[in-house]
Amino acid sequence: MSTLTRVTLPDFGREARQPQIPNELYRRRMAAAEARMERAGLDVLVVYGDREHFANVMYLTGFDPRFEEALLLIGGGRKLLLVGNECMGYLPDEALGIKAELFQEFSLPGQPRGNSRALRAILSDFGIARGTRVGCAGWKYFEPPLIEGGSSAIEIPAYLVDLLRDLTRGEGSVSNAGDIFMDVADGLRIINEPEQIAQYEYAASVTSTGVLELMRHVKPGAVECDLEKHLDSRGLPLTCHRMLSFGAKAKRGLASAGDNTASLGDPYTTAFGVVGALTCRAGWVANKLEDLPAGDRDFCMAYAKNYFGVVAAWYASLRVGVTGGRVFAAVDAARDKTLYDFAVNPGHYLHLEEWTHSPFAAGSGVALRSGMMLQMDIIPISRGPFCYINAEDGVALADADLRRKIAAEFPAAWKRIERRRAFMREVIGIDLDECVLPMSNMPAWLPPFVMDLDRAMVM
Repeated sequence: MSTLTRVTLPDFGREARQPQIPNELYRRRMAAAEARMERAGLDVLVVYGDREHFANVMYLTGFDPRFEEALLLIGGGRKLLLVGNECMGYLPDEALGIKAELFQEFSLPGQPRGNSRALRAILSDFGIARGTRVGCAGWKYFEPPLIEGGSSAIEIPAYLVDLLRDLTRGEGSVSNAGDIFMDVADGLRIINEPEQIAQYEYAASVTSTGVLELMRHVKPGAVECDLEKHLDSRGLPLTCHRMLSFGAKAKRGLASAGDNTASLGDPYTTAFGVVGALTCRAGWVANKLEDLPAGDRDFCMAYAKNYFGVVAAWYASLRVGVTGGRVFAAVDAARDKTLYDFAVNPGHYLHLEEWTHSPFAAGSGVALRSGMMLQMDIIPISRGPFCYINAEDGVALADADLRRKIAAEFPAAWKRIERRRAFMREVIGIDLDECVLPMSNMPAWLPPFVMDLDRAMVM
């Protein structure tokens, strides 16, 4: 049973500079993608990206499109990156050996279009012709029953798919290959290397530090847009807009900060995501339970206590080898079904984007593996009066070998991880398996009353 008690949140610190991904790792990723192409019987892999759907391209090259679209072609030992006008000055490291070509139709409307070859000519010269087996990877692959067509259902722009199908002239020769990167069990981006985990640990320290600083300034009369400045990304690209809401507006949990003003007793919610991390907290603009409306107090306290028990069950269930279905069953068993429902899956994979996929579903047989980044994303939807509570953060799973590598290559990050683990186990009371590595500087720390940050939920 969870309870509210006095808790001192340590300052876990953070790296002064973001760890970088070395070129050799990008080369290994490209080789792994080519091996998956061969396994899938593909001649060419077409990886599409834009400002929001950048993760597969960035994973392979370190390049994320800015303002524009981009297309990475892989096949026959060649790599060609098509970009628009503005991204020609923002390309991957030349040492990676990825050729770049200007394709101006990827530029914004009204910009020059006179210095590019036609897309048909570019694709033909790359070797896409009758009988070529082409896989397309964007940001999603489809499973029945809502979308028909199986692997022929492709989410990248129709003008690209239409042209590819016209060039190959073979029914079924152009398919959705997003599972190469995002398959729920063994997609390439589901398993992370030590360098990537270290980068995400830095990102999580940025988001959690920002949310904590914002929480310290919440009080009656505070205006949402005045508080948003505390969500400092330190230059890391956002994976979602910064969110902050007070009062009835908190029902629209995804809303951006506006001119709304906090009042005593209001529910609040805030979330902050950058590449590799997202932190969310929600609760009440209050010092104590008595600051809430009298008729809601019993429900809200029961709601908060049970929610934290579910969060603790999620963390305690994680370990290498356990299935996502087992974790789902544990958290669903801990939930008081008279109080709230789950808005979405209780947790998901985290990568360059905020949500990559999720193994956490009823009956899921997907086994959790070392190297996975997992987000505790349990969003409760009240069955009683409107109230809100949330404590979203990320962890990595690491077996003994991966833990040794992280400790050896990133000793400062490893010390922070060990201190967070000790805090969660010894102070918060959650019995973590040794493979669970907390990334956030607020690990499982949930003060339901934001004006009293010295009291938090514990088990």
